[in-house]
Amino acid sequence: MKDTRRARVNLGLLLAAALVLVTIDHRSATQSPFGPLRMVGTTLFGTAESVGSGIVRPVGEFFETMTGAPSARGRIEELLAENQRLKRDLVAQSLDRGRSEELRKLLGVSGTGGYKILPTQVIARRGAPGFEEAVELDVGRLDGVRTEMTVLNADGLVGRVIHVGASTSTVVLLSDPASAAGARLEGSNEIGVVHGVGENGRLVRFRLLDSTAPIIPGHRIVSFGSQRGAPYVAGVPIGVVERVEATPGELTRIAYARPYADLTALDVVGVVVQAPRRDPRDAVLPSGPRKAAPPRFQREGV
Repeated sequence: MKDTRRARVNLGLLLAAALVLVTIDHRSATQSPFGPLRMVGTTLFGTAESVGSGIVRPVGEFFETMTGAPSARGRIEELLAENQRLKRDLVAQSLDRGRSEELRKLLGVSGTGGYKILPTQVIARRGAPGFEEAVELDVGRLDGVRTEMTVLNADGLVGRVIHVGASTSTVVLLSDPASAAGARLEGSNEIGVVHGVGENGRLVRFRLLDSTAPIIPGHRIVSFGSQRGAPYVAGVPIGVVERVEATPGELTRIAYARPYADLTALDVVGVVVQAPRRDPRDAVLPSGPRKAAPPRFQREGV
């Protein structure tokens, strides 16, 4: 009991002293004798508070980030998807512009040559029974396509239709080794036959029927035309002669020509559904220096 009574007396004295000190400090205001002590306390506790805040703030921000992470990931995924969509749209617009330009040029060729064409698009490249190089079009019997029709693009001869389905058709390319088309030298009546040689469509072989007929690199070749325009209509640009083989003693001459049409990158093409009323001759050939064959009296060896 004595210890408890003494503790109570001590506690009372301490409380009384604290009240006296608080009263003196409050009334003295800025001149308080306890000012230095108060400043020291403020400095110590303020520093401790700043340190504690610096430690707690990153932890709080981390937990806030973790809490918002699912929505942030979702937003990032949305932005990535939107970016991919914009890229696809840009590619599609570029393709549409390119195809529109190809179609415009194709219609120009049709008007110049007098061909009635059905514009279409190549949807696949595949082989066909008996042929190595063929493509599939997205038009068929329901669109008026029949076998043995000429196929061309804005640059030149592509091939002929060999199979027709209800809504698709197959075209053998001019570059196929089993393909053959009658051809004529620009500016003359010298005729021959063009055969495919493979080589990814880079060259075609032109066998000139007259072995004495003059032919040099730079001469241009157009289709001679078949009876009633099937399978090939007349006047379609075929290619430019790149080299001529020496064929001494042969009845024919052989030259190799680079096709006008890029047979490895076909897109917009036209199926000729009606041949021109008259042969357009060289009218469809692209503009440029004319590479006409020399007069017959200037044949080699004469």
